[in-house]
Amino acid sequence: MQLTAPATSHTGKRDPDGMAVASFILGLLGLLVLNVFLGPVAIALAAVALWRGTSRPARAYLGLGLGVADLLVLAAFMQADNTISWSF
Repeated sequence: MQLTAPATSHTGKRDPDGMAVASFILGLLGLLVLNVFLGPVAIALAAVALWRGTSRPARAYLGLGLGVADLLVLAAFMQADNTISWSF
């Protein structure tokens, strides 16, 4: 009688599809809050997902674009008020 499920071949591996989705979500959130941190993380996750051959390249490219947009928004606000932080 077996009480636990057998280990699959994906045990311990990172999922490039999950990375693509995570980069999209973090890039989208980065437009609203913490763009100085979430932008680079979204870019890195998208790059790794694309490098590992995700089956969702459109989401990875969206995450990459949103990560770059996060940094551009940060640069625009920094230019406008000469600080790193911004508020409404």
